[in-house]
Amino acid sequence: MSDVNARIGEIVNNNDIVLFMKGTPLFPQCGFSSRAVAILERLGAPYESVDVLQDMEIRQGIKSFSDWPTIPQLYVKGEFVGGSDIMMEMYEAGELSQLFIDAGLATQG
Repeated sequence: MSDVNARIGEIVNNNDIVLFMKGTPLFPQCGFSSRAVAILERLGAPYESVDVLQDMEIRQGIKSFSDWPTIPQLYVKGEFVGGSDIMMEMYEAGELSQLFIDAGLATQG
């Protein structure tokens, strides 16, 4: 396993909810990352964010780590969930909230 894969694996496995995004939750740098943050904020579950714009190795490495070509990427309890569109679909169907509940993670919505 490459160093970047090991770093990403450590981040994913050491945090219950992780959002790899462009920018930060306070200052998202793309509309998709902004939408992903809004969904997570609406659900009220605590999450860790990783700004891929600050680390080019992670920005490229996360795409091969998940075999998913776009950012943002959401991980829950070490499992890849999807990107912004999947998050929105799951949120609207109540599935994302249920996923958090099933994983033992507190939510407000």
